[in-house]
Amino acid sequence: MLEEHRHMPDTNRLSVLIAAILLAYALAHLIEVPHNALSFKVLGLVIAIPLNLNVAATLIASGLTAAGMDWLLRGHPHLEPGSTFQHWILPTLTTFIIGIPLYNLPVGPAWWLIFGLGGILLMLVFLAEYIALDSSDIRYPAASAGLVALSYTLFLILMTSLSFSEARLLLVAVIVFPAAGMVALRALRLRTGQWKFAWAIGIGLILTQVSAALHYWPLGPIQIGLALLGPLYALTELAQNMDEDISLRRAAIEALLGLAVFWAAALLVRG
Repeated sequence: MLEEHRHMPDTNRLSVLIAAILLAYALAHLIEVPHNALSFKVLGLVIAIPLNLNVAATLIASGLTAAGMDWLLRGHPHLEPGSTFQHWILPTLTTFIIGIPLYNLPVGPAWWLIFGLGGILLMLVFLAEYIALDSSDIRYPAASAGLVALSYTLFLILMTSLSFSEARLLLVAVIVFPAAGMVALRALRLRTGQWKFAWAIGIGLILTQVSAALHYWPLGPIQIGLALLGPLYALTELAQNMDEDISLRRAAIEALLGLAVFWAAALLVRG
């Protein structure tokens, strides 16, 4: 009986999918093309969108990840009719974030290290999402907890990378809103079994405002990342506690404690 709930994805599909994603990043560095940018003005601000092979590779890899995750899940014996959209979110976000250092670093030992670790991370995410499809799988609690922890970690890496690259405020705001919303949406889906779109949109808007407030503070990249992860974690916990009919006072206290821990860590760390 246990064997019926310990399914694994087809190894051939999984290996082909990861190889295709990594190949997109590798080709982007092997082929040299002119770097261009599309510039336009919004409310008096000049926005420049880079148009080059690295950006195209990141977009292609993200699309491959979403389509590939669906492809893997179609082979699951317990797949129910309907969309598999919820299982695309974290793999796609993972691919996008892996592309940031690969886009900025020159080819060298550090680039190849991130390239290899990125492939391992993608494999783990694909496996966890495949397991999380079936709530009766005996590994479901571990896979679900791992995906939630990974979602917060990815958000921390993304915010730290944006701060380190000294991205403009407008670009930060454009990225923070969907990233925070996606992380909250997936975490709440895993924990409550329901789509909390209103909470996800609200959390995304609040994190965008917080990121704008912190943008010009004299904080290091890791401090910025922790300072933004705090409200994301606190608000997601608040949404989950409210769904479980926990009293507002208790839910607020637990959320504030989580926020305090991350903000205390942001004050203590350097860099």
